[in-house]
Amino acid sequence: MFPSTRYQGSKRKIIPWLHEVFSTVDFDSALDLFGGSGSVSYLLKRMGKQVTYNDLLHCNYVMAVALIENDSVRLEHSFRIMGPPSSDAGRYCFIRRAFKGFYFTDYENAWIDRAVSTLDRLADSTLLAVYRRAIGYYALFQACLVKRPFNLFHRKNLYLRTATVHRSFGNKTTWDTPIGKMFRRFAREANESVFTGKRPCRAQNYDAQDFPHTGYDLVYFDTPYVSRRMKIESADYLKNYHFIEGLSRYHEWPSAVDYQSYIRALKRSRSNPFASPQTNRAALRALFEQFENSKFVISYKRFGTPSLSWFTRELRRLGKRVNYHTRHYKYALNNQNGDAARNREIIIVAQ
Repeated sequence: MFPSTRYQGSKRKIIPWLHEVFSTVDFDSALDLFGGSGSVSYLLKRMGKQVTYNDLLHCNYVMAVALIENDSVRLEHSFRIMGPPSSDAGRYCFIRRAFKGFYFTDYENAWIDRAVSTLDRLADSTLLAVYRRAIGYYALFQACLVKRPFNLFHRKNLYLRTATVHRSFGNKTTWDTPIGKMFRRFAREANESVFTGKRPCRAQNYDAQDFPHTGYDLVYFDTPYVSRRMKIESADYLKNYHFIEGLSRYHEWPSAVDYQSYIRALKRSRSNPFASPQTNRAALRALFEQFENSKFVISYKRFGTPSLSWFTRELRRLGKRVNYHTRHYKYALNNQNGDAARNREIIIVAQ
C-alpha cells in the first residue's frame, strides 16, 4: 500500500523480500536511521512495530510525518491549490524568480509558489493541521519529482522535457500532464496509505551521526550507496534533491541558496561522512558502536564501499552473528560495472 515514488534508492520494489528478512528477527521497536522515501519504515509499521523514522533531509522528514507518524488524518478531497491574497503575493514568488528555466516551465514554477501559499494556510499547531499539511507537501514533492528527467535536480536540464526530438528515455506523457493533476494523484495515494499502527510511530530529522537516542530492539541501516569508482550514481542526496529540500523550508530558502552553484543548490553546513569512501568507514563504525546493544539489518549493494568483508569484520568485532540474504535487483540508475546481470542487493542481518 505504500504510494508510488520516484525517489532514488527507494526499497519499495523489494518490500516483500524485506518483509521475509525482518520476519526472521525477533523485535518490537525499530529505528530506520537513514529513512529516505520511508518505504521500509512503512513496512515495519504494517508489521506492527514501534517505528522511529529518521532522515537528514527535512523534506523526507515531512513525508514521514505524513505516512509514518500520522495514523488517521487525511487531506480532504476538496482541497485545491489557490493563489495567495494580494497582500501576500510578494512572499510567494521565489521559485518563479530564482529558478526560471532551470527545472520547470514558467507555469509550473508559478503553480508551485501558489501551492506553498495554500499549504501555509494550513499551518497551525494542531496535529490535524500538521498532518494535513504534511500530506499536501508529500504530494507536492512527488509531483515535482515525476516532472524531472531522471527524477533528480542534479542538472539544469528543462530542455530535455521541452525539446521537440525523438526520445529514447523518460515519460513524456507524465511530463505533459498538468502538475495540478499529478498533485491530486499523489494526494489520493497518500490518503489511501494512511492507517493506524499497532504501536505509536514517529518521525525525526537528525543527522545520523547526531542521533540522540538508543535502546531500540533493531536498527535498520540503508546508508547512501557509494560506488568504488564514485561514478554512475551519486550518494549526494542534498545535491540531488536540493529543490524539494528548499521547498520544505520555503521561507528560509532564499538565504540558504548557493547562488554560485550552477544548479542553485543549497549551502552546506557540514560534510556528509557517509557519502564519501574516505570517511564512511569511520562514520559507520561509530554508529555500530553507538547501537551495539541493538540488532542490525543493513542494506548493501554489491561493488559498494565499504566492502562486504569490512562489514563482516566490524560486526563480528562487536560479538554479533552475521547472516546474509541476497538477490538480483535492477537499479534504475546503476548498472554496476556496465552489466545489469551482476547487480545484487544484499541484506546483512547481525544479532
